Amino acid sequence: MEVLHSQILGEGAPFIILHGFLGMSDNWKTLGAKFAEDGHQVHLVDQRNHGRSFHSDAFSYELMAEDLKKYCEYHSLTEITLLGHSMGGKVAMLFAVTYPEMVSKLLVADIGPRAYPRHHQDILKSLSMLDFSEIKKRSEADEVLSGYIKDTGTRQFLLKNLYWKSKGELALRINLPVLSREIDAVGAALPEGTVFEKDTLFLKGSKSEYIINSDEFLIKKHFPKASIVIISNAGHWVHSENPKEFYQFVTNFL
Repeated sequence: MEVLHSQILGEGAPFIILHGFLGMSDNWKTLGAKFAEDGHQVHLVDQRNHGRSFHSDAFSYELMAEDLKKYCEYHSLTEITLLGHSMGGKVAMLFAVTYPEMVSKLLVADIGPRAYPRHHQDILKSLSMLDFSEIKKRSEADEVLSGYIKDTGTRQFLLKNLYWKSKGELALRINLPVLSREIDAVGAALPEGTVFEKDTLFLKGSKSEYIINSDEFLIKKHFPKASIVIISNAGHWVHSENPKEFYQFVTNFL
């Protein structure tokens, strides 16, 4: 059985954090350490085809929810607090409605239950332009990406996926061919009629369009006990753009 890779910090009640599309557990290290200091056992998980977890030709939210269930069983976690960002938020929502008895509280960062149109194709295209037979430094990879992606923060986020596969050979940790092929699956909606009855918190970035006012009805339909908070001066990467406020909202909720 292949079990997801994770970094486990601290001791206490289990708190699992799921990263977004093209991200990894490392993105949550700073906040994870703070939650661990507050008395949680924090599990920063790499999802399939991301980070140091296994690569697979199959990719769907149903499979990722099952990956998480296997992970919980492997680590003997029977009841968790679950937080997911973006793609990780979609996995967290599906896991919570499928296995409500395993989730005590749910937190969803800057994503809703509705379907989203494909919108990562430019990023995936830029990553496919990285030729590691020629690129021997991170700065050279950054130079290639800058031809497609003007935002430095986005490029830095993507470049975290670079690692030394062997001496002098760079590679990407993500399974780029599969993620490019399955791009439409990333926007999939939460199945109709699914409900999670326990406390839920949605954290929206003030500058982000991922959760809009008209989403509130659908959120409440799936998550009747949901509240929605707005993180100021933050776009889609709410946890890294305003970590102080994000941390405050999360700890108040917990």
